[in-house]
Amino acid sequence: MKTLQIYASHLKAIRYICFLYILSLGYVSIAHAQTDTVTYHLTIRKEMVDKAGKQVMGMTLNGGIPGPTLTFKEGGYAVIYVKNEMGVETSIHWHGLLLPNFYDGVPYLTTPPIEPGHTQKYEFPLRQSGTYWYHSHTMLQEQSGVYGSIVIQPKEKSFQYEKELVVVLSDWTNEKPHNILRFLRGGTEWYNIKKGTATPLNQVIARGGLKAQLNFWKQRMEGADIADIYYPAFLTNGATTQEYPDFKPGEKVRLRVINGAASTSFWMTFGGESPTLVSADGLDVVPVKHDKTFIGVAETYDFIVTIPEQGKIEFRATAQDGSGQTSAFLGQGNAILAPDVPRPDKIGMMMKMAEMDMKMGAPALKFNPKKDEPYKMMEKWGMQMKDEMEAMQEMDHGMHGAHSKNQMGSMNMAKDTTMAHHNMHEMDMADEEGKMQNMEGMSMFSEYNYDYLKAPEKTTYSPDLPVKEILLNLTGNMQRYIWSLNGIPLSETDKIKINGGEVTRITFNNLTMMHHPMHLHGHFFRVINENGEYSPLKHTVNVPPMQKITIEFYGSEETGDWFFHCHILYHMMSGMARIVSYDTPRDPRMDEYPVSKLIDETDQYYSFNMLDMASHMTAINLSTANIRNQFNLSAEYGWNNNFEAEFTYERYLYDYLTVFAGINVENTVPESLDDTNTTAVAGIRYLTPYLFSLDARLDNELRPRISLARSVMVFPKVSLFGYYEYQADFGLVNDFENGANYSDEVVWSAGAEYMLSKNVSLVGSYDNRFGMGAGLSIRF
Repeated sequence: MKTLQIYASHLKAIRYICFLYILSLGYVSIAHAQTDTVTYHLTIRKEMVDKAGKQVMGMTLNGGIPGPTLTFKEGGYAVIYVKNEMGVETSIHWHGLLLPNFYDGVPYLTTPPIEPGHTQKYEFPLRQSGTYWYHSHTMLQEQSGVYGSIVIQPKEKSFQYEKELVVVLSDWTNEKPHNILRFLRGGTEWYNIKKGTATPLNQVIARGGLKAQLNFWKQRMEGADIADIYYPAFLTNGATTQEYPDFKPGEKVRLRVINGAASTSFWMTFGGESPTLVSADGLDVVPVKHDKTFIGVAETYDFIVTIPEQGKIEFRATAQDGSGQTSAFLGQGNAILAPDVPRPDKIGMMMKMAEMDMKMGAPALKFNPKKDEPYKMMEKWGMQMKDEMEAMQEMDHGMHGAHSKNQMGSMNMAKDTTMAHHNMHEMDMADEEGKMQNMEGMSMFSEYNYDYLKAPEKTTYSPDLPVKEILLNLTGNMQRYIWSLNGIPLSETDKIKINGGEVTRITFNNLTMMHHPMHLHGHFFRVINENGEYSPLKHTVNVPPMQKITIEFYGSEETGDWFFHCHILYHMMSGMARIVSYDTPRDPRMDEYPVSKLIDETDQYYSFNMLDMASHMTAINLSTANIRNQFNLSAEYGWNNNFEAEFTYERYLYDYLTVFAGINVENTVPESLDDTNTTAVAGIRYLTPYLFSLDARLDNELRPRISLARSVMVFPKVSLFGYYEYQADFGLVNDFENGANYSDEVVWSAGAEYMLSKNVSLVGSYDNRFGMGAGLSIRF
């Protein structure tokens, strides 16, 4: 009898899938028949804008940043025309919307790019309600202003309020986004210096953190990092401060908050009474009073606030690293200010982590990317805690609870299908969580959890469904600014295969010191938290540093490939992405748009160059690199007629090791350019523990050479640097005068640098070839 019941249940599900499939075939014809179709026209163009005290070129939508709010009704039909008036390709992704694969908006993967001068039509039924947004998915255009909000009103109101306000948070830079990524690839510290979040050695020592700093250096890390980029302004609906005086005392207002920033997460705080959080990522949650809420990049949260009888309340969003804030004031009168959020203590974080048995510095680039070994990576890196802590961590990630009905059925199919998770145990998670928090070190990132989010209905799946387990270690390298999953960037990996009719469970294990908001296109997934069966559904999940989060979703989306990536724009563009594939035939409309073009966007070449002009010498270093390959040209000329130049190609075998080959030219007689020697060179370059740059080589005259270089920031803006080189000649090729059978050469230099700006430093140094001098160092 039980077998027959299961069979009947599966038959019902199959019939329902068939019904949805037939329904999907009629999308276009239905559109013409519907009377509730809403049509919008969006135009993207380049215009001069001033968001942070300077006129710069931005990208606008219908003349504004952000673009207009697109408002629809649940059950209706959307038709949107997007015109590209720029000289480059563009695109629009409808973030969080469940729609046909072809209209998802990722160029070269699901949707054709919008070419210059062309207009593209998007159309899809509105299967949901809530707060969502849209943005470009072409290169770094989102940072320049191509984003806006979407509101889909529900068929029936779930909560009582009189008015609503859409709030789009964002970050703004006056720099060209391409230059930002280029400088990040060059390993610059300027952004941390500019916003006051750098941790120079003098401050570390003053706090008693030298041991912690040595521990970080040993693991090839400069220190705890929080955010990559300096932003001169953070924006609320396009301005640093907004006033909304039309809200009247006593009115309940629904704030629809969207984090449309390129790379900034925020702490949201409110003046006056505690707000009521009612929705996350567009879906209702059990209402909860929540005073201080973390919003990761690309997440959305809805709050209901009450306008006070006297005064106006402040809604404030403070950048996670404390480098700035933006506010909106609702109502009239004196401001009721939101509470301040303390700036994170980066040195304190370093000291706390040094006390824990934690291995940091997992590689962002593997020696053999074809050999994906996520469980070995998890065992080697990250938290190396006691067995009982690991067990409690497993419980904390929700391997418990019976599961039942999915609220929106990923979001359709599960409406009529009773679903439950694997047979897991009921347990008192509050007690276990308390024990876990009391254990050393585990409370460091305890603020960053989703336990306050509870779905109003059970969100679980049938215990009879097959489950596919996937482990994704989040990996990164700040020195080279490479980001990846399981140590493998997008350009070096295959698709993640997903099967319809099964549950996919993904565990994110963050092995970096950065937060990573992971977004899966075209799906909602369960974020397993202490609410078990009532774990919330989201489309974006923030994974805190050195922590694990587990999500799961049912493979009900009918067809196609979907993008899956970190929503920090610069992380995605540096390799932290995957393609999730149902392994179905590609839409024939995409035949002339190869996926390789999307993948190539994450493996671009970026140049980082330096020119030193000093009283005793001049030097130039030109480099260009993508993830695996780098070309270098360097030359030094001393005013005492000493000269050396070199061109090399190097190949990264993994994060810290390259092999290289090239040509070296130098004068053979000190202080004379009358005779030069050209040799072929080959060797390895290696970043050692404690961050020494090692170069070991052999030239075609069989002369070995080894060098070491290191730079340390000792005060804010001030760094000390040193270089040592030793070359030996054993006479294997060359003949020596006076019967000698051995010669050697030592080169060394030391100096100090004071950073005046992102591009210019004052430098003073002594070189045993060129003598003492001072001048400027220019980065370009």
